[in-house]
Amino acid sequence: MSLDSQTSGQLGATRFVIALFLLIVAEGPCIVEAGSKPSPELARHVAEIVRLARLSPMIPIPAGPFLLGSQRVDNDPYGGWTQFDDTELPQHRVWLDTFEMDRDEVSLGEYLAFLQNRELHPSDELQKLLWHVISIHFVSDQTLTRWPALYVTWAEANDLCAAKGGRLPTEAEWEKAARGPDGSPYPWGEAIPNSSLAMFGQHHVHEIPILAAVDSYEEGTSPYGLHHMAGNVAEWVRDWFGFDYYAYMPERNPPGPTIGRYKSVRGGSWKSKRIMLRTATRGGALPAQRVATIGFRCARSSSSGTP
Repeated sequence: MSLDSQTSGQLGATRFVIALFLLIVAEGPCIVEAGSKPSPELARHVAEIVRLARLSPMIPIPAGPFLLGSQRVDNDPYGGWTQFDDTELPQHRVWLDTFEMDRDEVSLGEYLAFLQNRELHPSDELQKLLWHVISIHFVSDQTLTRWPALYVTWAEANDLCAAKGGRLPTEAEWEKAARGPDGSPYPWGEAIPNSSLAMFGQHHVHEIPILAAVDSYEEGTSPYGLHHMAGNVAEWVRDWFGFDYYAYMPERNPPGPTIGRYKSVRGGSWKSKRIMLRTATRGGALPAQRVATIGFRCARSSSSGTP
């Protein structure tokens, strides 16, 4: 093995460890228990946020092949085409049957409505955040209902999608919906990410999320018209994370690995660096994790699939 390829492999491994650190360690602890009963005043705000909730329309993604993953690039470390790590190699064409995907990330209003229907209280972290932004920053219920869902576990995301007749998208479905059939490096094309295209690179001294409405950032939509496929919140998908899955996945409708420790997370968040916004960048998190940087959107299989 050459020194260059050895160094590249070490860099890929290091980058993946960093990605897991950012998603799992730096973002907060794993908390799976139900939240405590909110105060009467917060409960009134939650009820209003739920009342104002609107569902996302679903967008059809046509059947056909698309370019998944990345080609190795070793001479342009900061370029949009350069792989984040080796888990997104090799690039190859994958066929997907027709499916539908939420145009928008599942909103906070819809998530709170789901919890309410299950007679569950929001997690204590989410309650603390809501009360802080309402009482200290005077964020309105109308604004909060259009925030993306956050502090949500993979199981909750999976159950919410199932409750409305859908499911979480596979990792391949998510990538096609984000980049289109020809493998665009960002949802909007090749332009370097900026503040008019995506919500990313934000920081708050008290770690308060800096979020955008789920139906905003029209300039940054994907080729199919989906919002926030880069930034705002990263998104749970259905698959277990497979470090080397791209090397052996089936060429048609890959379902993801059958077992794993981490669930795949895609898209980057309001805190992410530019490289995490790439449509091919992969990451993972423990499925019981609740963090302020991971949300989700739902998909649905179509009756008109393989020709």
